[in-house]
Amino acid sequence: MIKKEKKRTIAKAVSLEGIGLHTGLPSKITFRPASENYGIKFIRVDLQGEPEVPALIDYVKTDNTIDSMRGTNLELDGVNIYTIEHVLAAVTGLQIDNIRIELNAPEPPVGDGSAMPFVNMLQEAKAVEQDAYREYLEIKDTIQYSNEEKGIEMAALPNDSYRATVMIDYKNPALGSQHSGLFSLENEFVSEFAPSRTFCFLHEVEILLAQNLIKGGTLNNAMVICDKELTEIDAEKIQTSLKINENIFIGKNGLLNDMEMRYKNEPARHKLLDLIGDLSLVGVPIKAQILAARPGHQANIEFARKLREVYKKQKLTKKYQETSKKDVVFDINAIKKILPHRYPFLFVDEIIEFEPGQRIVGTKYVSTNEEFFQGHFPGHPVMPGVLVVEAMAQTGGIMLLNDEENPGDKIVYFMSIDNVKFRKPVNPGCKLVFELTMLRKKSTTCKMKGQAFVDGELVTEAEMMAAIMDRDTNGE
Repeated sequence: MIKKEKKRTIAKAVSLEGIGLHTGLPSKITFRPASENYGIKFIRVDLQGEPEVPALIDYVKTDNTIDSMRGTNLELDGVNIYTIEHVLAAVTGLQIDNIRIELNAPEPPVGDGSAMPFVNMLQEAKAVEQDAYREYLEIKDTIQYSNEEKGIEMAALPNDSYRATVMIDYKNPALGSQHSGLFSLENEFVSEFAPSRTFCFLHEVEILLAQNLIKGGTLNNAMVICDKELTEIDAEKIQTSLKINENIFIGKNGLLNDMEMRYKNEPARHKLLDLIGDLSLVGVPIKAQILAARPGHQANIEFARKLREVYKKQKLTKKYQETSKKDVVFDINAIKKILPHRYPFLFVDEIIEFEPGQRIVGTKYVSTNEEFFQGHFPGHPVMPGVLVVEAMAQTGGIMLLNDEENPGDKIVYFMSIDNVKFRKPVNPGCKLVFELTMLRKKSTTCKMKGQAFVDGELVTEAEMMAAIMDRDTNGE
């Protein structure tokens, strides 16, 4: 049983000024208190209308000029927020649930390259409890992500608190293999992880400069690990770009100009810091043991997407499924809360598999007492093919409505049905299994592929276009 904890915001507004790491632009960040269900949002106060961008995985931008491998970025309706991971790590590490984060530039100030400047400001603002209770993503079954090409492995294991372990191995003598673990946000985050700074390799500096990045980068906000001799790089260009007043040299510790690490395994700790910030985009605190081998922003984001989908499924299940039933996501009572259909036109009995917005599997037990068998056909009962398609459509409708805040207030209208094939008749006494897969989705419209099976054999298939509309509140 997860202990109930109240949500938190901050008591007063606080600000910090500096320059952005990649854009090099002057930037001011202001943290402000927010209402108990506000969440975490970034606000561009320098733009007309002061547009808000929620800190959610749904708005992560991957096709931008600031490489997603070098930072985590948000975009909504053309409004961009770059390099948010350290800010989010600070907010998450201090267990703040609702906060308004105002920026007068597209990127927060980099500070010293760690989360500590933001932590200091938030501690000055002081966290205060609110009336509402937190929701959590509770990991009940192991969730995994891997990228074999890059040797990345990530997993979330069941646990009653938030823990994280990171291992990195860059096969570099100056860095070697490192690992780090956090076992308590409350007791360890501020002292052991928030001060850890960002880093890159010497060979990457020229690449990043060529990509028009790290315009605000200096040795005061990033560690540079030497993996090349100075004769192999444009030393003068790097010295100028990083605003280094003295000649550059390879330090005895393998860092450019002998920078000192704050911790022996500071790079591993910073990777864990980034992981905390990136996974906060799930949208709720996580109860899990996170294991990550060779993580990076790109992998973190893909993993966060998987976790977010699990949370959305959990939230919907808790809302509509009153009893715990093995191997059933939604029983008939839950389905009737989601769909407007009723007897004799409700053709889904259970939902047995569910990947929100991607895939759903439902079932119908075809009884000999079905009303339509009286006339279709006397002495030779066959379920009308149009009703098999309707049952698939109803199953798909449940998948579509999962993204809605109040599914009961919405209804799915099907706009077209294409490529319908009836391969075998459906007779009384069989169990129909419907599998719907999302092909594409745009705001309120989508296209799905549906298949119906009996005993593992395909009996009907079709492609469906649908629109989500407001439901008539005067109806049932």
